[in-house]
Amino acid sequence: MDLLKRARLGIVNESVVLYRYNMTGPTSAAAEPEDEAGAEKSGMGDAAGSQLAGSRAAVIRQVPAVTRAAAILRLLSRSETPLGVQPIARELSLVPSTCLHILRALVAEELVAFDPVTKRYSLASGVVALARGMLRHDAFTNLVPPVLDGLAARHGATAIGVEATSLDHMTVVAIARPGGALALQVDVGSRYPALISATGRCVAAFGGHAAAALESRFVKLRWDNPPMLEAWRADVAETKRLGFAVDEGCYITGVTVVAAPVMPRGQLSHALVVVGVSERLRRIGLTLLGQELREEASRLTRRLEGA
Repeated sequence: MDLLKRARLGIVNESVVLYRYNMTGPTSAAAEPEDEAGAEKSGMGDAAGSQLAGSRAAVIRQVPAVTRAAAILRLLSRSETPLGVQPIARELSLVPSTCLHILRALVAEELVAFDPVTKRYSLASGVVALARGMLRHDAFTNLVPPVLDGLAARHGATAIGVEATSLDHMTVVAIARPGGALALQVDVGSRYPALISATGRCVAAFGGHAAAALESRFVKLRWDNPPMLEAWRADVAETKRLGFAVDEGCYITGVTVVAAPVMPRGQLSHALVVVGVSERLRRIGLTLLGQELREEASRLTRRLEGA
C-alpha cells in the first residue's frame, strides 16, 4: 500500500528511510578531490560564493591517511553489524594491510573497538565524546530545538535541522517528531548527499558552487521519481527566487520535503526541513509552509549572527 492510501486510511506509522546513503557507484576512500579549475561559475549561486569555493579547493591538500580513517569511521557508522578487515578494505577500495594499520590506530585512539573473538571492528565510545563536544558548543544545535518543536507541533510533520556546509553531504544535527507523524528512519548524525531533495535545491541555489560541480553530483543521485536536469535547474532558480524549496514526491513517492536555508553572514550553513505525507502537507499549503520556514530560517540567521 502506498503512502497516499495509508494517509487516507489514517495509517501514520509506516517507516520510511528518509536519509539514505544513496549516491550511485561504490564508496571509495581513495576518491580524487574535485577539480574546479576552469569550471564555469554557476548561475545557481552567486559569483562571490563560487570564488570562495574555488579558493577553498585550491588550498586543501589531500592527506590520504586522514581521508581513509574518516571513510572507515563512516562505513562503520552505517553498518548494522561489526565488520572485519577484508570487508572494510573491499568496500573502500583499500589495500588490506593499509586498512589494518589504520584500524589499529583508530582502536588506539578509542574511536574504534576490536573484538578479538570475532576479529571484527565497530565504533567505540570515543566517537560519542567527540559528538557531544560538537553539539554542546554549536550555536545552531542549541538554538534550533524549540524552532523544530514548534514546526512539528503546528503541522504534525517531522522537522529537521541539517548542517549544509559541504557539497558532498548534509548531516542531521537536530530533529523533532510529533506524535502520529510519518515514521522516518532518520536520526541525529544521519548523512545524505547534499544535492538531494528540497535541501539539495537550497545548496545548489545558495551554496555558491560551480555549475560543473553541481551537475556532476546531480547525475549520481538516486530518486524514486528522478527529475530531468533541466527541470531541476528550473527548480533551483525558483528556490533562489522564493527563498525556500519544495520536493513533492521526487525523492520519495508520496512524501513531500520543504526546506529553507540558514545563512549567517551570507554563507549557507544549515537548513530547516519539514517532511511529511504529501497529501497532508498539501492541505496545509506548500507555499504557506515554505514561507513559514523561510521566516523561521531568517530569524535563526539573525540569532546566529549575534551569537
